[in-house]
Amino acid sequence: MRRNRRLALWAVLALLLLCGCRAGHAPAARRSVALITKSTDSEFFLSVFAGAGAAAAEYNLELTISGPGTEEDYETQNKMIAQAVEDGAEVIVLSAIDYERSAAAIDAAAQEGVKIVSIDSGVGSRYVSTYIGTDNYAAGQMAARAALEGVEGPLRVGIVTYNEGTANGQERVRGAINALDESGRARVVGVATTLVDAPRAQTDTVSLLLAHPEINVLMAFNEPTSVGAARAVRTLDRADDIFLVGFDSNVVTIDGLQDGYVDALIVQNPYAMGYLGVESAYKLLTEQGGSLEPVVDTSTQIVNRENIFTMDSQKALFAFDQYKERSK
Repeated sequence: MRRNRRLALWAVLALLLLCGCRAGHAPAARRSVALITKSTDSEFFLSVFAGAGAAAAEYNLELTISGPGTEEDYETQNKMIAQAVEDGAEVIVLSAIDYERSAAAIDAAAQEGVKIVSIDSGVGSRYVSTYIGTDNYAAGQMAARAALEGVEGPLRVGIVTYNEGTANGQERVRGAINALDESGRARVVGVATTLVDAPRAQTDTVSLLLAHPEINVLMAFNEPTSVGAARAVRTLDRADDIFLVGFDSNVVTIDGLQDGYVDALIVQNPYAMGYLGVESAYKLLTEQGGSLEPVVDTSTQIVNRENIFTMDSQKALFAFDQYKERSK
């Protein structure tokens, strides 16, 4: 009996010592990742944040999210890059406002030992481990193809573009213009370079259409400019004679697609950009960085009135809403 009691006592003491040792150690700190985007208030970036948050939860990462107030403010974004380094970020996941003007800030971060993942819009730094996003040249060609297939006869094209320093915008416009030129029946008659701001894009699109009433195809290359262009077409009552191709998913452009003043949307996959960007950060932190591809092309598709209610189109248009439903 005594022997059994001694054995039981030793077992209890061993358990207490084991628990004490475990209690004495602080839990391992979570690895730190900073997501810095071009802005924080568009539906596009809300979907990016949803994907990034899902990956951070899955891989137990500490994720911070920041971005300037406008998509033209590369100086503030560069300061956010420097601040992320100062705050101890081990990986920066960046959607760059300006391909050239953000390169030095990223180089400086990398020289401090920070790993770099680029999403959505690239940056001209050799330290980028992987780029995750749309093949923007191909997406521009896709926009041109939607117009060429939707309009018979000659196309007189108006282009609504934005910040000339942003890599994705440049590539989309280049892809679209090359495809239009190759068709032999399209000509760009006017270009409005505007701010990444829907009200300003609307004003500038109205001016473009008034200056060039012959325009029968209008192309806008991101979410805010597409919203502005859609509102301009509706304001001028030109839905019947202008074929509008926009980018991304927004309640205004989706309504426009159903009501007739938007004809096609080139829909990206921002949720995947956020998720894969943070997942790539995790791989870089856990010595799996060698498995990363230099470029990861996230899916892009054309949504129009013929396919808007298909399952694939609904998933593309409402990816963020579906994430919120799954999270409840």
